[in-house]
Amino acid sequence: MMAGAPPGAEAVCGVVVVDKPAGPTSHDVVDRVRRLFSTRRVGHAGTLDPPATGVLLVGLGRATRILQFLQALPKTYRAVVAFGETTTTQDATGEVVERRFCSFARHDLEAAAAGMVGEISQVPPMVSAVRVHGERLYLAARRGEEVERPARAVTVYGLDVSAFDPEAWEATLLVRCSSGTYVRTLAADLGERLACGAHVRALRRLAVGSLGVGEAVSLERLEAMDAARRQDAVLPMGVALRDFHAVTVSGDELEAVGHGRALEEPMAGAGAADAPVPLVDPSGRLVAVYRCRDGRLRPAAVLL
Repeated sequence: MMAGAPPGAEAVCGVVVVDKPAGPTSHDVVDRVRRLFSTRRVGHAGTLDPPATGVLLVGLGRATRILQFLQALPKTYRAVVAFGETTTTQDATGEVVERRFCSFARHDLEAAAAGMVGEISQVPPMVSAVRVHGERLYLAARRGEEVERPARAVTVYGLDVSAFDPEAWEATLLVRCSSGTYVRTLAADLGERLACGAHVRALRRLAVGSLGVGEAVSLERLEAMDAARRQDAVLPMGVALRDFHAVTVSGDELEAVGHGRALEEPMAGAGAADAPVPLVDPSGRLVAVYRCRDGRLRPAAVLL
């Protein structure tokens, strides 16, 4: 609890679904939320690049411990892709590297996009926060260095063409993908499939799992709220984890969870192996998140 909080006051805890504006970094958003809620313990799940907008999940207090599970949820994006130009950053912030002639129709674009659905191999862009040999790639990029980086397997669940302008050579794509997917790289690879190159002109994250822009709140709205209304914008941890199947524990099992002990038997409805399993007490309060491993439920985050 920060200095100045009333004695006995409970520290703020939960997740704020922030509608990030273009411009600030994800860390900038965390800093602003930290000041608004007067709490030091704040983090975010899933970085958005400065030009990108949309859903950024910000955890407060003990909820920072569940961000690891939220970060792993699938993401949904709307991307405006400009064809015919490649850039150093794979988006509009970079310098144009090459311009090429475009000569494809919408059905060619849709066919190329459909061919990228499923598990694909993706090389992270140089301007990214991925670590190679212990260093963030963007630091090497600032020095003008090109670092060899291994490809990673990601999954594209859907890549749909929402709009296509053959005069401007721009398309709006709806992307549903696994955590860790770079939409910039997806667009660049799509441009190569169409033999003309491409970059992302605008990117908006529409949802992380089922947590979408419809329930997101802008920083400006948060700043205009009084303390009580601002608190109403904080989702309880159990609600933030609603995409995972929760299991109720009581009696001896609840006591075992309080001591961080594994539960001997996999519980009905616990889900797939290694999937997060929120555990709640009979009142519905989130007490822990476990994972099913080796036939047992093992603690990943105990919140009592």
